[in-house]
Amino acid sequence: MFENLLARRMYDLGTETAFEVLAKAKALEAQGKDIIHLEIGEPDFDTPRNIIDAAIKALNSGYTHYTPAPGLMEVRQAIAEYATRQKGVPYTAEEVVVTPGGKPIMFFSILALVDPGDEVIYPNPGFPIYESVIKFVGGKPVPIPIREENDFRLDVEELARLITPRTKMIIINSPANPTGGVLTREDVEHIADLVRGKNIIVLSDEIYDRIVYDGAQPVSIASLPGMKDWTIILDGFSKTYAMTGWRLGYGLMHKELAARIAQLMVNSNSCTAAFVQIAGIEALTGPQDAACAMVAEFKRRRDIIVEGLNSIPGITCKKPVGSFYVFPNVKSFGRPSKEIADFLLEEAGVAVLGGTAFGEYGEGYLRLSYANSVENIQKALNRMEDALRKLRR
Repeated sequence: MFENLLARRMYDLGTETAFEVLAKAKALEAQGKDIIHLEIGEPDFDTPRNIIDAAIKALNSGYTHYTPAPGLMEVRQAIAEYATRQKGVPYTAEEVVVTPGGKPIMFFSILALVDPGDEVIYPNPGFPIYESVIKFVGGKPVPIPIREENDFRLDVEELARLITPRTKMIIINSPANPTGGVLTREDVEHIADLVRGKNIIVLSDEIYDRIVYDGAQPVSIASLPGMKDWTIILDGFSKTYAMTGWRLGYGLMHKELAARIAQLMVNSNSCTAAFVQIAGIEALTGPQDAACAMVAEFKRRRDIIVEGLNSIPGITCKKPVGSFYVFPNVKSFGRPSKEIADFLLEEAGVAVLGGTAFGEYGEGYLRLSYANSVENIQKALNRMEDALRKLRR
């Protein structure tokens, strides 16, 4: 009944397929079907106890009221000190905006900077909300293909050809969702060389920068000469500290832009929950053992799932360098990736995502999250092999 009432921009707003598949999988479970969940990008670990205790203490100490829109000063200071250490970029509290999750930084940055008709280059396959928000504000999404033959890193020469006088922003994501690819230092240096002096902002999504393997060391483009003021870093607590439900993220940016992003916070969320912010200080400054142990376990699972996928006839899978996703190639089956994903859910009880959930260049691939137990991963691999055998007949 509301079709004629909705603003036109609502028809440009997309969604996250992961949550749609999760809902479908839950419906099947309600019917009694056993489902193994490899679709949702959420650590299956509990939030570390010291962080929970810090939140409880904060609640009991009266952190139940409004805070300044960009966050409590002591929280912003802790984030600035952490970012200075972790990313090799000197930040101050005035350059930090705290938000309820990392997504608002993505949304607010695009909303604040992109006018109708402005072009935004974004990774494809990539996090689907990038394209969704670009379209929502009237910008022109310009996909940069992320290809397996380039180890799921963007091609810098191809990027150079996509930049035009209308380019307002370039979005990069390293380590990446959905591929697990990580840009090399040389990649990042070349991207910086392309944008210097062009009035182009780089939105660098670094939410997975602590979840890396095999000695990988992600490089923040903000750390390169002349790039700090032209970079917005998106980061948060959901992945590293298994705090998805807490909704705590932040952006690092020039203080003048931070003030504008804070305006958007005032007009939308008012502020991020006070006690959650205090828990964030404990996450950054307290023991890191649980976070390190989680990454070590993810590496063990990664090795198991990659080996298992490569043993299934018709599937090949590169070993990701970061995040907790694999992006196996299923082109040999000659069917759309969404059809294969639907088939695996219905036939095998394994919830995965088709690659096109992350953009047109994801066709021919599936995304599997290995944020699940080794037992369930092995069970899923066995079910997938049995089910996919039917597609090859």
